[in-house]
Amino acid sequence: MKAIFYPKSFILLTLFTLTFCQLQAQNQTIPLWSKIPDEIISSDYQEKQTIKDGILQSTSFVTIPTLSIFIPKDVKPNHTAVIIFPGGGYSHLSMDKEGTKVASWLNSLGITAFVLKYRLPSDLIMKNKNIGPLQDAQEAIRYVRENAAKWNIDNNKIGTIGFSAGGHLASTLATHYNDKTYESDSKISARPDFSLLIYPVISMENGITHKGSQTSLLGNNPSQILIDSFSNDKKVTSQTPPTFLIHATDDTAVLPENSINYYLALKKNNVTSELHLYENGGHGFGLGVKDTSKNWTKDCEEWLKSHGYY
Repeated sequence: MKAIFYPKSFILLTLFTLTFCQLQAQNQTIPLWSKIPDEIISSDYQEKQTIKDGILQSTSFVTIPTLSIFIPKDVKPNHTAVIIFPGGGYSHLSMDKEGTKVASWLNSLGITAFVLKYRLPSDLIMKNKNIGPLQDAQEAIRYVRENAAKWNIDNNKIGTIGFSAGGHLASTLATHYNDKTYESDSKISARPDFSLLIYPVISMENGITHKGSQTSLLGNNPSQILIDSFSNDKKVTSQTPPTFLIHATDDTAVLPENSINYYLALKKNNVTSELHLYENGGHGFGLGVKDTSKNWTKDCEEWLKSHGYY
């Protein structure tokens, strides 16, 4: 057989390509949909990203939802997966503080993490903006569950974590997972196996809700029927997933009554749940920065461990 000799530059390029592909297999971003349901094409609606030191901090005007995959590298994966819903009042997504940093923490526990960049409610790009984010959340669960074997994930150990308005989306998924929000032949369940809700918006009721989130999702003058439908404390059943909640008592942006009312609804329906109300910390503290709320991740780790997820 005739030997073939390649130039050194070709060999280096091949090695680089193989290495890059291996890195991509570890952490990659993929489009969520092959065809986005009920999409309206608007050339004036373009995603706007804020990037600092090469890291995506936040984004808005999302048109193409994606899943960014983070696989544990330094610890052995434990077959649990968590899909992360960043917050931002349904008007932007806090992609670093409530996304990639959370993925790194989960990876340190051996949990495979997925950051969902979901579409934000808009009449310009979706036929029904009330359900646009929920469509993305349902599809994210189904996609991860369908491909669980690829990432060595137990498809009965797939949970969600949501922050602020992302917590509203996570609790909406937990209580509306059976809603038919788009046409699909899939028989795969969109029910999360557990929910982690971090200073979440839960209610759409005036006086309790976060007004910005309510307006973005439901519009300026929503009907009581619409308010009730997306006040997730009113939608809890015995089939709602086990839930871990945290809130700061001095949170004036999203009142702690959101978490309290959801916890009481879970308790009433005999759903396994745990609520931590910290003395202070305000709102939007991410993984914890100060005051009594800074150690919430330790409490969450203990809860995950007690349920066999970590």
